[in-house]
Amino acid sequence: MIGLGTLVNGAAVIAGGLFGLLFKGGLKQRFQDIVMQALGLSVVFIGVSGVLQQMFVIADTGLDTKGTMLLVISLVLGAVLGEVINLHKHTERLGEWLKVKFKSQNDNGFVEGFVSASLTICIGAMAIVGALEDGLSGDHTTLFTKALLDGFIVLIFASVFGKGAIFSAVPVMLLQGSVTLLAQFIAPYITDAAIGNLSLVGSALIFCVGTNLLFKTKIKVANLLPALLFVFLYGLFFY
Repeated sequence: MIGLGTLVNGAAVIAGGLFGLLFKGGLKQRFQDIVMQALGLSVVFIGVSGVLQQMFVIADTGLDTKGTMLLVISLVLGAVLGEVINLHKHTERLGEWLKVKFKSQNDNGFVEGFVSASLTICIGAMAIVGALEDGLSGDHTTLFTKALLDGFIVLIFASVFGKGAIFSAVPVMLLQGSVTLLAQFIAPYITDAAIGNLSLVGSALIFCVGTNLLFKTKIKVANLLPALLFVFLYGLFFY
């Protein structure tokens, strides 16, 4: 069944989030603080590992690097475009709308949980590769694996931020569902090199989410998302 991978992924996010809510009310503040730090540290290393995996290659003379200029240029151009559009503001508005819609006005962590969880599980090569495999051949393996990872990640987010994290299922299903439906059209443009570049820049964005959680920085990660568009355009022109 085409699209089953995305449906299972969305269901895993919701299930993980609901299970995470069981812990939120029972955790004292000091436990919430340490869980938050552990979550931020984990996301930082997920991002770092993804960047290093794509940036470093083994050459005859030892380690070499690739994609450095692509990373810099795509992030800078993406930041400018994202700031013009102000995706960060629109993402928070969506979170606020969901907060009101589901009568959670008193939930102070709703929007942050929604935004942080959405960015963490939506950005990455697995979402694109898995959705393409689902749409082209009906192979759900990658998305089933991603579903397990996402369910656990959102469980932790929900235990810290509350129910807002559960609604990260919405952008996950919209993104992956769209790629699955359009797989036949976009597959010729998604080469192995393009997947690697998307993973490189996407992992850098995940790192930013982690630093926001761990160090309370104010990086507007949503405003950096257009960097992925420039990575895609780079692939069209140079591959």
